[in-house]
Amino acid sequence: MTQFWLDTLAEFIAGFRLESLKPATIEQTSYVVLDTIGAIVGGAAEPEMQALTAKLTVSPVGDAAVMGTGKTAVSAAAAFLNGTAGTFLEMDEGNRFAKGHPSIHALPAVWAMAEIKGLSGKAAMEALILGYEVGARIGIAASLRPDMHPHGTWGTVGAAAAVAKLLGYDAAQIRETINVASSLTLASSKRTMLEGGTVRNAYAGISNRMALMAIDLVEAGFIGERDGLSSVFGKVVSERFDTARMIDGLGRDWQIDQNYFKLHSCCRYNHGALDALDILLAKEAIAADSVERVDVASYLYAAELDDQAPRNTLGAKFSVPFAVATRLVRGSSRVENFTWDALRDERVLGMAKRVFVVEDKAMTARLPQVRPARIDVRLRDGRTLTAAVEANRGDDQDPYSHEELTGKYFSLTARMLPHEVADEMRKKILVLDSIADIRSIFAR
Repeated sequence: MTQFWLDTLAEFIAGFRLESLKPATIEQTSYVVLDTIGAIVGGAAEPEMQALTAKLTVSPVGDAAVMGTGKTAVSAAAAFLNGTAGTFLEMDEGNRFAKGHPSIHALPAVWAMAEIKGLSGKAAMEALILGYEVGARIGIAASLRPDMHPHGTWGTVGAAAAVAKLLGYDAAQIRETINVASSLTLASSKRTMLEGGTVRNAYAGISNRMALMAIDLVEAGFIGERDGLSSVFGKVVSERFDTARMIDGLGRDWQIDQNYFKLHSCCRYNHGALDALDILLAKEAIAADSVERVDVASYLYAAELDDQAPRNTLGAKFSVPFAVATRLVRGSSRVENFTWDALRDERVLGMAKRVFVVEDKAMTARLPQVRPARIDVRLRDGRTLTAAVEANRGDDQDPYSHEELTGKYFSLTARMLPHEVADEMRKKILVLDSIADIRSIFAR
Protein backbone atom coordinates (compact mmCIF):
# COMPACT_ATOMS: atom_id res chain seq x y z
CA MET A 1 0.00 0.00 0.00
CA THR A 2 1.34 3.41 -0.97
CA GLN A 3 2.12 5.59 2.02
CA PHE A 4 -0.15 8.61 2.50
CA TRP A 5 1.65 11.67 1.15
CA LEU A 6 1.24 13.73 4.32
CA ASP A 7 2.89 10.96 6.36
CA THR A 8 5.82 11.07 3.96
CA LEU A 9 6.14 14.83 4.41
CA ALA A 10 5.82 14.69 8.20
CA GLU A 11 8.39 11.91 8.49
CA PHE A 12 10.80 13.86 6.33
CA ILE A 13 10.43 16.95 8.53
CA ALA A 14 10.89 14.95 11.72
CA GLY A 15 14.01 13.22 10.41
CA PHE A 16 15.70 16.20 8.78
CA ARG A 17 19.06 17.36 10.13
CA LEU A 18 20.98 20.46 9.13
CA GLU A 19 24.14 18.38 8.64
CA SER A 20 22.57 16.77 5.57
CA LEU A 21 22.68 20.06 3.65
CA LYS A 22 25.40 21.26 1.33
CA PRO A 23 27.47 24.14 2.74
CA ALA A 24 26.15 26.39 -0.04
CA THR A 25 22.56 25.90 1.15
CA ILE A 26 23.52 26.67 4.74
CA GLU A 27 25.28 29.84 3.57
CA GLN A 28 22.26 30.78 1.45
CA THR A 29 20.00 30.33 4.46
CA SER A 30 22.20 32.61 6.56
CA TYR A 31 21.77 35.37 3.98
CA VAL A 32 18.01 34.76 3.89
CA VAL A 33 17.99 35.25 7.67
CA LEU A 34 20.17 38.37 7.39
CA ASP A 35 17.95 39.82 4.68
CA THR A 36 14.71 39.05 6.52
CA ILE A 37 15.92 40.54 9.78
CA GLY A 38 17.09 43.63 7.89
CA ALA A 39 13.62 44.02 6.41
CA ILE A 40 12.02 43.61 9.85
CA VAL A 41 14.29 46.14 11.56
CA GLY A 42 13.85 48.63 8.71
CA GLY A 43 10.09 48.22 8.73
CA ALA A 44 9.95 48.75 12.50
CA ALA A 45 10.78 52.41 11.89
CA GLU A 46 7.52 53.09 10.05
CA PRO A 47 5.06 55.23 12.05
CA GLU A 48 2.29 52.65 11.95
CA MET A 49 4.68 50.02 13.31
CA GLN A 50 5.86 52.37 16.03
CA ALA A 51 2.26 52.90 17.12
CA LEU A 52 1.40 49.21 16.94
CA THR A 53 4.51 48.23 18.86
CA ALA A 54 3.66 50.72 21.61
CA LYS A 55 0.20 49.14 21.95
CA LEU A 56 1.37 45.53 22.06
CA THR A 57 4.47 45.80 24.25
CA VAL A 58 2.96 47.55 27.25
CA SER A 59 2.04 44.43 29.22
CA PRO A 60 2.89 41.70 29.81
CA VAL A 61 6.57 41.96 28.95
CA GLY A 62 7.87 38.71 27.49
CA ASP A 63 11.18 37.22 26.47
CA ALA A 64 11.01 37.55 22.67
CA ALA A 65 12.66 40.46 20.86
CA VAL A 66 10.62 42.97 18.89
CA MET A 67 13.45 43.33 16.42
CA GLY A 68 15.21 46.67 16.23
CA THR A 69 13.13 48.36 18.91
CA GLY A 70 14.96 47.27 22.07
CA LYS A 71 11.62 46.00 23.37
CA THR A 72 10.42 42.53 24.20
CA ALA A 73 7.03 40.86 24.15
CA VAL A 74 5.36 37.53 24.65
CA SER A 75 6.02 35.16 21.75
CA ALA A 76 2.64 35.74 20.07
CA ALA A 77 2.99 39.53 20.05
CA ALA A 78 6.64 39.45 18.97
CA ALA A 79 5.92 37.07 16.10
CA PHE A 80 3.01 39.24 14.95
CA LEU A 81 4.94 42.53 15.18
CA ASN A 82 8.06 41.20 13.47
CA GLY A 83 6.07 39.53 10.71
CA THR A 84 4.13 42.73 10.08
CA ALA A 85 7.19 45.00 10.15
CA GLY A 86 9.00 42.73 7.70
CA THR A 87 6.53 43.35 4.89
CA PHE A 88 6.11 47.10 5.37
CA LEU A 89 8.94 48.21 3.10
CA GLU A 90 8.43 45.54 0.40
CA MET A 91 12.05 44.50 0.87
CA ASP A 92 11.56 40.93 2.11
CA GLU A 93 12.87 38.08 -0.02
CA GLY A 94 10.58 35.70 -1.90
CA ASN A 95 10.22 32.68 -4.16
CA ARG A 96 8.93 33.14 -7.69
CA PHE A 97 7.72 29.54 -8.01
CA ALA A 98 5.63 29.82 -4.86
CA LYS A 99 4.53 33.34 -5.84
CA GLY A 100 5.08 34.61 -2.33
CA HIS A 101 7.44 35.25 0.56
CA PRO A 102 8.19 32.12 2.61
CA SER A 103 10.81 33.50 5.01
CA ILE A 104 8.86 36.44 6.48
CA HIS A 105 5.94 34.05 7.05
CA ALA A 106 8.04 31.66 9.14
CA LEU A 107 11.12 33.33 10.62
CA PRO A 108 9.33 35.55 13.19
CA ALA A 109 7.46 32.60 14.73
CA VAL A 110 10.57 30.42 14.75
CA TRP A 111 12.68 33.21 16.22
CA ALA A 112 10.20 34.06 18.97
CA MET A 113 9.87 30.43 20.07
CA ALA A 114 13.62 29.86 19.90
CA GLU A 115 14.19 32.88 22.12
CA ILE A 116 11.52 31.82 24.61
CA LYS A 117 13.13 28.37 24.84
CA GLY A 118 16.75 29.58 24.67
CA LEU A 119 17.49 27.35 21.67
CA SER A 120 20.49 27.37 19.36
CA GLY A 121 20.94 29.12 16.05
CA LYS A 122 21.35 25.72 14.44
CA ALA A 123 17.92 24.63 15.67
CA ALA A 124 16.35 27.84 14.38
CA MET A 125 18.05 27.52 11.01
CA GLU A 126 16.98 23.88 10.68
CA ALA A 127 13.38 24.84 11.42
CA LEU A 128 13.37 27.83 9.08
CA ILE A 129 14.66 25.82 6.13
CA LEU A 130 11.82 23.34 6.59
CA GLY A 131 9.20 26.03 7.14
CA TYR A 132 10.38 27.72 3.98
CA GLU A 133 10.24 24.42 2.09
CA VAL A 134 6.75 23.49 3.25
CA GLY A 135 5.28 26.94 2.67
CA ALA A 136 6.83 27.31 -0.78
CA ARG A 137 5.79 23.82 -1.83
CA ILE A 138 2.17 24.55 -0.90
CA GLY A 139 2.35 27.71 -3.01
CA ILE A 140 3.65 25.64 -5.91
CA ALA A 141 1.20 22.75 -5.44
CA ALA A 142 -1.84 25.02 -5.21
CA SER A 143 -3.23 27.63 -7.57
CA LEU A 144 -4.77 30.33 -5.42
CA ARG A 145 -7.87 32.04 -6.71
CA PRO A 146 -6.91 35.09 -8.79
CA ASP A 147 -8.41 37.59 -6.33
CA MET A 148 -6.50 36.20 -3.36
CA HIS A 149 -3.31 37.67 -1.99
CA PRO A 150 -0.82 34.86 -1.18
CA HIS A 151 0.23 36.54 2.08
CA GLY A 152 -1.33 34.93 5.14
CA THR A 153 -2.30 31.72 3.35
CA TRP A 154 0.22 28.88 2.89
CA GLY A 155 2.81 30.74 4.96
CA THR A 156 0.81 29.93 8.08
CA VAL A 157 1.30 26.22 7.51
CA GLY A 158 4.97 26.61 6.72
CA ALA A 159 5.52 28.53 9.95
CA ALA A 160 3.60 25.99 12.03
CA ALA A 161 5.59 23.11 10.55
CA ALA A 162 8.79 25.02 11.33
CA VAL A 163 7.87 25.61 14.97
CA ALA A 164 6.81 21.97 15.34
CA LYS A 165 10.26 20.94 14.11
CA LEU A 166 11.91 23.44 16.44
CA LEU A 167 10.08 21.88 19.40
CA GLY A 168 11.16 18.37 18.45
CA TYR A 169 7.74 17.03 17.50
CA ASP A 170 7.57 13.53 16.09
CA ALA A 171 6.03 12.80 12.69
CA ALA A 172 2.50 12.24 14.05
CA GLN A 173 2.56 15.56 15.92
CA ILE A 174 3.94 17.38 12.89
CA ARG A 175 1.21 15.98 10.69
CA GLU A 176 -1.44 17.08 13.17
CA THR A 177 0.10 20.55 13.38
CA ILE A 178 -0.01 20.89 9.60
CA ASN A 179 -3.67 19.83 9.53
CA VAL A 180 -4.65 22.24 12.30
CA ALA A 181 -2.67 25.13 10.79
CA SER A 182 -4.29 24.63 7.40
CA SER A 183 -7.59 25.79 8.93
CA LEU A 184 -6.02 28.94 10.40
CA THR A 185 -5.18 30.67 7.13
CA LEU A 186 -6.59 33.99 5.91
CA ALA A 187 -8.91 34.73 3.03
CA SER A 188 -6.66 37.61 2.01
CA SER A 189 -7.64 39.96 -0.80
CA LYS A 190 -5.39 41.14 -3.61
CA ARG A 191 -7.37 44.38 -3.77
CA THR A 192 -5.77 45.51 -0.51
CA MET A 193 -2.34 45.78 -2.12
CA LEU A 194 -3.68 47.30 -5.33
CA GLU A 195 -5.63 49.96 -3.43
CA GLY A 196 -2.97 50.64 -0.80
CA GLY A 197 -4.93 49.02 2.04
CA THR A 198 -2.22 48.78 4.67
CA VAL A 199 -4.06 46.00 6.51
CA ARG A 200 -2.25 43.90 3.93
CA ASN A 201 1.00 44.48 5.82
CA ALA A 202 -0.43 42.55 8.77
CA TYR A 203 -1.04 39.34 6.81
CA ALA A 204 2.44 37.89 7.37
CA GLY A 205 2.29 38.89 11.02
CA ILE A 206 -1.00 37.06 11.39
CA SER A 207 0.50 33.96 9.76
CA ASN A 208 3.25 33.88 12.35
CA ARG A 209 0.76 34.46 15.16
CA MET A 210 -1.54 31.71 13.88
CA ALA A 211 1.38 29.29 13.60
CA LEU A 212 1.98 29.67 17.31
CA MET A 213 -1.75 29.32 17.89
CA ALA A 214 -1.68 26.02 15.98
CA ILE A 215 1.02 24.77 18.35
CA ASP A 216 -1.08 25.80 21.37
CA LEU A 217 -4.12 24.02 19.95
CA VAL A 218 -2.26 20.79 19.18
CA GLU A 219 -0.66 20.74 22.62
CA ALA A 220 -4.12 21.24 24.15
CA GLY A 221 -5.47 18.23 22.25
CA PHE A 222 -7.20 19.86 19.28
CA ILE A 223 -7.14 18.01 15.95
CA GLY A 224 -7.70 18.98 12.32
CA GLU A 225 -8.99 17.24 9.20
CA ARG A 226 -7.28 14.09 7.97
CA ASP A 227 -5.82 16.09 5.04
CA GLY A 228 -6.43 19.75 5.79
CA LEU A 229 -4.10 20.96 3.08
CA SER A 230 -5.94 19.16 0.29
CA SER A 231 -9.23 20.45 1.65
CA VAL A 232 -8.31 24.10 2.11
CA PHE A 233 -5.87 24.47 -0.79
CA GLY A 234 -7.67 22.08 -3.14
CA LYS A 235 -11.27 23.22 -2.67
CA VAL A 236 -11.56 26.43 -0.65
CA VAL A 237 -8.90 29.00 -1.56
CA SER A 238 -7.82 27.08 -4.64
CA GLU A 239 -9.40 24.48 -6.90
CA ARG A 240 -6.18 22.56 -7.48
CA PHE A 241 -3.72 20.99 -5.07
CA ASP A 242 -1.09 18.64 -6.46
CA THR A 243 -0.01 16.47 -3.54
CA ALA A 244 2.76 14.93 -5.63
CA ARG A 245 4.46 18.33 -5.78
CA MET A 246 4.54 18.36 -1.98
CA ILE A 247 6.84 15.35 -1.70
CA ASP A 248 8.62 15.02 -5.04
CA GLY A 249 12.35 15.53 -4.60
CA LEU A 250 12.23 16.09 -0.85
CA GLY A 251 15.77 16.62 0.41
CA ARG A 252 17.17 16.84 -3.11
CA ASP A 253 16.18 20.33 -4.21
CA TRP A 254 15.61 23.13 -1.70
CA GLN A 255 13.28 26.03 -2.39
CA ILE A 256 15.43 28.35 -0.28
CA ASP A 257 18.17 27.92 -2.91
CA GLN A 258 15.77 29.23 -5.58
CA ASN A 259 14.68 32.37 -3.78
CA TYR A 260 15.04 35.98 -4.85
CA PHE A 261 16.31 39.00 -2.96
CA LYS A 262 15.09 42.54 -3.57
CA LEU A 263 16.97 45.82 -3.86
CA HIS A 264 14.06 47.76 -5.40
CA SER A 265 11.76 48.76 -2.52
CA CYS A 266 8.52 47.74 -4.17
CA CYS A 267 6.46 44.78 -5.36
CA ARG A 268 8.49 42.16 -7.23
CA TYR A 269 6.21 42.55 -10.25
CA ASN A 270 7.69 46.05 -10.75
CA HIS A 271 11.24 44.78 -10.88
CA GLY A 272 11.40 43.74 -14.52
CA ALA A 273 10.52 47.26 -15.68
CA LEU A 274 12.97 48.79 -13.18
CA ASP A 275 15.77 46.42 -14.19
CA ALA A 276 15.18 47.32 -17.84
CA LEU A 277 15.16 51.02 -16.96
CA ASP A 278 18.44 50.58 -15.09
CA ILE A 279 19.96 49.13 -18.26
CA LEU A 280 18.91 52.24 -20.20
CA LEU A 281 20.16 54.63 -17.54
CA ALA A 282 23.51 52.86 -17.39
CA LYS A 283 23.98 53.69 -21.07
CA GLU A 284 22.61 57.23 -21.08
CA ALA A 285 21.56 59.72 -18.44
CA ILE A 286 17.89 60.58 -18.95
CA ALA A 287 16.46 63.74 -17.45
CA ALA A 288 12.88 63.24 -16.34
CA ASP A 289 11.69 66.43 -18.03
CA SER A 290 13.06 65.13 -21.34
CA VAL A 291 10.67 62.14 -21.23
CA GLU A 292 7.43 62.44 -23.20
CA ARG A 293 6.04 58.96 -22.44
CA VAL A 294 7.06 55.57 -21.07
CA ASP A 295 5.48 52.30 -22.17
CA VAL A 296 6.01 49.07 -20.24
CA ALA A 297 5.01 45.63 -21.49
CA SER A 298 5.18 42.75 -19.07
CA TYR A 299 3.30 39.72 -17.75
CA LEU A 300 -0.23 39.79 -16.32
CA TYR A 301 0.60 40.38 -12.65
CA ALA A 302 2.84 43.33 -13.50
CA ALA A 303 0.24 44.76 -15.86
CA GLU A 304 -2.28 44.79 -13.00
CA LEU A 305 -0.07 47.33 -11.21
CA ASP A 306 -1.19 50.19 -13.45
CA ASP A 307 -2.31 52.85 -10.95
CA GLN A 308 -0.89 56.22 -12.05
CA ALA A 309 -2.00 58.01 -8.87
CA PRO A 310 -1.53 55.72 -5.83
CA ARG A 311 -3.19 56.99 -2.67
CA ASN A 312 -0.46 56.05 -0.18
CA THR A 313 3.02 54.56 0.10
CA LEU A 314 1.78 50.97 -0.09
CA GLY A 315 -0.14 51.76 -3.25
CA ALA A 316 3.04 53.35 -4.62
CA LYS A 317 4.95 50.12 -4.07
CA PHE A 318 2.32 48.31 -6.13
CA SER A 319 2.36 50.73 -9.05
CA VAL A 320 4.59 50.33 -12.10
CA PRO A 321 3.95 53.95 -13.18
CA PHE A 322 5.02 55.29 -9.79
CA ALA A 323 8.04 52.98 -9.52
CA VAL A 324 9.32 54.01 -12.95
CA ALA A 325 8.56 57.67 -12.25
CA THR A 326 10.33 57.83 -8.89
CA ARG A 327 13.35 56.07 -10.38
CA LEU A 328 13.54 58.61 -13.21
CA VAL A 329 12.86 61.69 -11.08
CA ARG A 330 14.56 60.88 -7.80
CA GLY A 331 17.40 58.73 -9.06
CA SER A 332 16.83 55.36 -7.37
CA SER A 333 14.26 52.79 -6.29
CA ARG A 334 15.46 52.60 -2.70
CA VAL A 335 13.26 52.86 0.38
CA GLU A 336 13.44 56.65 0.61
CA ASN A 337 11.93 57.02 -2.85
CA PHE A 338 8.70 55.23 -1.90
CA THR A 339 7.98 57.39 1.15
CA TRP A 340 5.32 60.05 1.65
CA ASP A 341 7.89 62.64 0.55
CA ALA A 342 8.18 60.87 -2.77
CA LEU A 343 4.42 60.42 -3.03
CA ARG A 344 3.94 64.17 -2.56
CA ASP A 345 6.63 65.06 -5.09
CA GLU A 346 4.77 66.80 -7.93
CA ARG A 347 7.56 65.89 -10.36
CA VAL A 348 7.07 62.19 -9.61
CA LEU A 349 3.29 62.41 -9.81
CA GLY A 350 3.49 64.21 -13.14
CA MET A 351 5.89 61.63 -14.52
CA ALA A 352 3.72 58.73 -13.32
CA LYS A 353 0.84 60.01 -15.44
CA ARG A 354 3.07 59.52 -18.48
CA VAL A 355 3.88 55.87 -17.71
CA PHE A 356 1.63 53.17 -19.16
CA VAL A 357 1.78 49.41 -18.59
CA VAL A 358 0.12 46.64 -20.59
CA GLU A 359 0.16 42.86 -20.55
CA ASP A 360 2.14 40.94 -23.14
CA LYS A 361 0.40 37.57 -23.21
CA ALA A 362 3.50 35.87 -24.61
CA MET A 363 5.37 37.05 -21.51
CA THR A 364 2.60 35.79 -19.23
CA ALA A 365 2.80 32.38 -20.88
CA ARG A 366 6.45 32.07 -19.83
CA LEU A 367 5.81 32.36 -16.08
CA PRO A 368 7.19 31.27 -13.64
CA GLN A 369 10.46 30.32 -15.30
CA VAL A 370 11.14 33.94 -16.23
CA ARG A 371 9.58 37.30 -15.43
CA PRO A 372 10.14 39.40 -18.54
CA ALA A 373 9.55 43.07 -19.18
CA ARG A 374 10.22 45.61 -21.94
CA ILE A 375 10.38 49.36 -21.50
CA ASP A 376 10.18 52.01 -24.22
CA VAL A 377 11.13 55.55 -23.22
CA ARG A 378 10.03 58.13 -25.77
CA LEU A 379 12.01 61.36 -25.48
CA ARG A 380 10.90 64.83 -26.50
CA ASP A 381 13.71 64.96 -29.05
CA GLY A 382 11.94 62.22 -31.03
CA ARG A 383 14.10 59.28 -29.99
CA THR A 384 12.78 56.12 -28.32
CA LEU A 385 15.08 54.17 -26.04
CA THR A 386 14.27 50.50 -25.48
CA ALA A 387 15.50 47.77 -23.16
CA ALA A 388 14.19 44.36 -22.13
CA VAL A 389 14.94 41.75 -19.49
CA GLU A 390 14.11 38.09 -19.02
CA ALA A 391 14.99 37.31 -15.40
CA ASN A 392 14.78 39.83 -12.59
CA ARG A 393 17.96 40.77 -10.79
CA GLY A 394 18.20 39.00 -7.44
CA ASP A 395 16.77 35.71 -8.76
CA ASP A 396 18.90 32.60 -8.63
CA GLN A 397 19.28 33.17 -12.40
CA ASP A 398 20.88 36.60 -11.84
CA PRO A 399 21.76 36.85 -8.15
CA TYR A 400 22.94 39.86 -6.19
CA SER A 401 26.38 39.61 -4.64
CA HIS A 402 26.87 39.15 -0.91
CA GLU A 403 28.30 42.65 -0.86
CA GLU A 404 25.11 44.06 -2.35
CA LEU A 405 22.97 42.17 0.16
CA THR A 406 25.15 43.34 3.03
CA GLY A 407 24.82 46.93 1.84
CA LYS A 408 21.05 46.53 1.75
CA TYR A 409 21.06 45.11 5.30
CA PHE A 410 22.97 48.09 6.66
CA SER A 411 20.78 50.59 4.80
CA LEU A 412 17.68 49.07 6.40
CA THR A 413 18.98 48.51 9.92
CA ALA A 414 20.32 52.09 10.00
CA ARG A 415 16.71 53.24 10.33
CA MET A 416 16.64 51.81 13.89
CA LEU A 417 20.12 50.70 15.01
CA PRO A 418 23.63 52.15 15.27
CA HIS A 419 26.00 50.70 12.68
CA GLU A 420 28.17 48.92 15.24
CA VAL A 421 25.15 47.16 16.77
CA ALA A 422 23.89 46.06 13.36
CA ASP A 423 27.37 44.85 12.42
CA GLU A 424 27.67 42.70 15.53
CA MET A 425 24.29 41.19 14.71
CA ARG A 426 25.40 40.57 11.13
CA LYS A 427 28.51 38.70 12.20
CA LYS A 428 26.47 36.38 14.40
CA ILE A 429 23.71 35.82 11.86
CA LEU A 430 26.18 34.76 9.18
CA VAL A 431 27.44 31.99 11.48
CA LEU A 432 24.02 31.27 12.93
CA ASP A 433 24.50 27.51 12.89
CA SER A 434 27.33 27.91 15.43
CA ILE A 435 25.44 30.21 17.86
CA ALA A 436 24.68 28.33 21.09
CA ASP A 437 21.84 30.58 22.26
CA ILE A 438 19.84 32.60 19.75
CA ARG A 439 19.04 35.18 22.41
CA SER A 440 22.55 36.55 22.00
CA ILE A 441 21.67 38.05 18.60
CA PHE A 442 19.35 40.67 20.13
CA ALA A 443 21.07 40.66 23.54
CA ARG A 444 19.77 43.45 25.74
